Amino acid sequence: MNSFSGRRRPTAAVLISLAVATGATACGSGSSGSEGADGKTYTVWDPYPQFAKGSAWTNLLDKCGTAAGVKIKRTAFDTSDLTNKALLAAQQGNSPDLLIVDNPVVSTLAEAGVLTTTDDNKLDTSKIDPNLLAAGQSGGKTYGTPIGANTLALYYNKKVLKEAGVDVASVKDWASLTAALEKAKKAGKKGITFSAIGTEEGSFQFLPWFWGAGAKLTQLNSAQGESALSLWKGWVKSGVAPNSVLNNTQTTSWQEFATGDYAFAENGTWQLANAKKAGLDYGVLPIPGASGGSAAAPTGGEFVTLPVQDDTGRYTTSQKLATCLTSTQNLYDTDTTLSYVAPTTEVQDKQMAANAELKPWVDAVKAAKGRTSDDLGTKYPKISEQMWKAVQSALSGSKSPKDAMADAQSAVK
Repeated sequence: MNSFSGRRRPTAAVLISLAVATGATACGSGSSGSEGADGKTYTVWDPYPQFAKGSAWTNLLDKCGTAAGVKIKRTAFDTSDLTNKALLAAQQGNSPDLLIVDNPVVSTLAEAGVLTTTDDNKLDTSKIDPNLLAAGQSGGKTYGTPIGANTLALYYNKKVLKEAGVDVASVKDWASLTAALEKAKKAGKKGITFSAIGTEEGSFQFLPWFWGAGAKLTQLNSAQGESALSLWKGWVKSGVAPNSVLNNTQTTSWQEFATGDYAFAENGTWQLANAKKAGLDYGVLPIPGASGGSAAAPTGGEFVTLPVQDDTGRYTTSQKLATCLTSTQNLYDTDTTLSYVAPTTEVQDKQMAANAELKPWVDAVKAAKGRTSDDLGTKYPKISEQMWKAVQSALSGSKSPKDAMADAQSAVK
């Protein structure tokens, strides 16, 4: 599909689909930069504007540059800006040497001819967990390597559950979870909060229940997909989930949980620091599947990729830089900073040895699934958009779950 010597210019349609595909967890803004022309300066674009010069992240970039004998010019962007800028740069033949990009976008960039494959750029992905690597695969090829992953699980408030007479060990499937929510409500507390907003965040949060029912993204209107939407609809209708979920982002949903009134909240690894700040006596468990076991939750996090360059002589150094950034020790340091779970078992074990509280998150990541997995590629953004519209329609009461999912499937086709 893509080689070092060829480049297809991204189309306007690709730009539009890419904007929809933007991941759910990044924030902030950045400034643009220019490429180095002296051959000793290598450019890196990333979605981490929260890390200024002198931070652990920028220091690591500089350290890897020094080891490769080059200087690093780093530019940080908001995620949506970064992906669109990457396509425009590719059109102009001015791509950065390294592009660190949200994982759902990888397949879109790959199909647009922006990225080199790991077969060509020689990045070693042999230690990466296959389910995480799948988010960067398209058409049987792999484009880049994950720098880390985050995903979703259920935070629970131990005090609320105790007052409601709920043993969290009893929560093993949808029926037992719903029973726990009802007990919390009966005890004068609130059940569960999540994000069902009409954006990618809403789809991101709905996917564990959709996949946990056994549904597939290629058939939104299956009985399994309908059952997942009926679950959420039933929670809102019975009052164990608030009407605010329709407008909740993952941030506002977390703020609800942080009040201490809720038994459960669906949220991600990125809230761990906030959980400690809130002073809650909390625990974490993987999202249960409909009939038990852990549901597959979607993976968040970024891939380190090597864009196509007109000067193919740059690839050797770019590969050295990418390998440095994703080495065992550097992955550990970076993923600790980002509150990510590492993409390799070796580093995951090291993370859990340092912080036992990460075990449920490691378990959740091992069961997680890329949103563009199953070779969906650029089909995912359209499917996701119809999914969040269906969720909004059902929870607002304008359509039944069955009709909402049927209409969503028709729109996708």
